Amino acid sequence: MSNLSVILTIAALCIATLVFGLWPNLDIAVAASFHQSGAFWGASLWARSYRAFFYWLPFVVLAYALLVWALKQRGRALPGSDWFTGRGLAFMALTMALGPGLLVNAGLKDHWHRPRPAQIEEFGGPMQFRPIWRGDGACATNCAFVSGEVSASAWLIAPAMLAPPPLRVPAVATALVMTALTALGRMAFGGHFLSDAIFALLLTLLVVQVCYRWFFSGRGRT
Repeated sequence: MSNLSVILTIAALCIATLVFGLWPNLDIAVAASFHQSGAFWGASLWARSYRAFFYWLPFVVLAYALLVWALKQRGRALPGSDWFTGRGLAFMALTMALGPGLLVNAGLKDHWHRPRPAQIEEFGGPMQFRPIWRGDGACATNCAFVSGEVSASAWLIAPAMLAPPPLRVPAVATALVMTALTALGRMAFGGHFLSDAIFALLLTLLVVQVCYRWFFSGRGRT
């Protein structure tokens, strides 16, 4: 993990801030594309199943990594035994705690009072829309900015970065696809704006990159 990747992520955060700062209605325009016949797409059984799959996937991956590591200590090997080492497991746990846990859910979501798309007046809700720089919305807790579920899916980049070199690029690409599908679902169901998803991805990616350098730089794994 190079300094360049961290710099590029910070640059992407700055660009996203500029874009959504200059054109805040972009969020409303994208949300409107998922709002048809007076409702978002989230009421059906398939939609709830879709959300549940992506909600639980990161926790299943973390639990599997813990299982692999625990069995390896007892001399039993499962697929991924060389992938999920003790250091790798600590890296995964810390990035989950710092990114989706502390920064996103305990930090931004409960203190940046941005209403969700389904809650704003433009889509039949009682609250006023707030652009990303306004943290004074009517939402009291568990608010829109940023998306906790997108952040958790973006965390999948952490275990993907631990993959053996031949598998690392496809593993990271798969994690990004899972993140994009999670974001699509949260926007389609009226839970988040486009900016909520983009900032969740970039902030979590930054946490993962910084922690990766701390855990693995100069210690034999690149």
